[in-house]
Amino acid sequence: MIKYLLPLLLLPLLQLQADIRGAWVASVHNINFPSRKGLPVEAQKAEIIRILETARAARLNALMVQVRPESDALYPSSLEPWSQYLTGTQGKPPGFDPLGFFIAEGRRRGIAIHAWLNPYRAAANISGARASNHISKRFPQYAYKIGTVLWMDPGAPQVQDHIVNVVRDILRRYDVAGIHFDDYFYPYPTPQGGLPNFPDDRTYEAYRSRGGTLPKADWRRENVNTLIRRIGQVVRSEKPGARFGVSPFGIYMPGVPSGTQAGVNQYGQLFSDPVKWMSQGWVDYLAPQLYWRDSGPQSFTLLLRWWRSAAANPRQVPILPGIAVDRLSSHGWPLSEISTQIRLEKTIGPGAGAGFLLWNIKSLQSNTKGLQGLF
Repeated sequence: MIKYLLPLLLLPLLQLQADIRGAWVASVHNINFPSRKGLPVEAQKAEIIRILETARAARLNALMVQVRPESDALYPSSLEPWSQYLTGTQGKPPGFDPLGFFIAEGRRRGIAIHAWLNPYRAAANISGARASNHISKRFPQYAYKIGTVLWMDPGAPQVQDHIVNVVRDILRRYDVAGIHFDDYFYPYPTPQGGLPNFPDDRTYEAYRSRGGTLPKADWRRENVNTLIRRIGQVVRSEKPGARFGVSPFGIYMPGVPSGTQAGVNQYGQLFSDPVKWMSQGWVDYLAPQLYWRDSGPQSFTLLLRWWRSAAANPRQVPILPGIAVDRLSSHGWPLSEISTQIRLEKTIGPGAGAGFLLWNIKSLQSNTKGLQGLF
């Protein structure tokens, strides 16, 4: 018990300190946890402990744990079904509370746990069975098939209210360090580069019938703005000191900053405006996904400098670059690329040293190319 006392006392300070040195722990498709469906309880608990021990060995202080991968839950919820990634069957209890276990074991090791939610994905693969209390069954009129993915409509007030209630429930029942969203608000462009057909004409016309005048693209962005503002308010009211952050795509608009080439951009294609979220003070940090090398048409240095600039970020909201450590394997990056990006994060300002998020914990677990030794 003595050896655990100091981390227990220090955890509130860890949650409130200026920097976040973290990694994402993905549950969708069993990317990180659990490693496969249907593992026994003790095997799942052992995987959580190994993840936390890896984070501690790398001197991280936070993990973004994906507790809502597809409008389901990695914790007992009266609002949403248990995730299929735990047992293989959506709605089937796994026999323990993964989020609660992450928090308790993280506290013993000085690792703050942030609850990562995907707001609008209803199913990563539409062919899978969904529980009777799943949001797509409650509001089928707002559930749209986009390719092989089922997507909820951000323009439907019922859908937004449900997400806000889910966040409030987590904050009231769990001692999480914060709430974290990823960049999936509207669907990504198709592989050919065009926007998918997102069938939200009815919700847009309902908005127009109430006197709304925004063009459709601006209306979509305002739907996301409203959700971000509401979630920020809920986090501050329910758990003062907890943080609310989002990890947008690393490029805001084409050609911004000058010299950047964009295949995808957050503003025009994913219909969301993280610059506005910062200027309005709705978020406590952003973690733009800067998943490129420090050279070429999407330069890590150029993009990080822009996200931290007075022009984009006059309030100096902390910017934690998302760093793609998985590309040590998938793209053959040398370890020096990651060490360079970690060094640049500490020197590019204002806001230098705010921290970083690593995509994802697996590369640390395997210690790819000696990755753990960088931190």
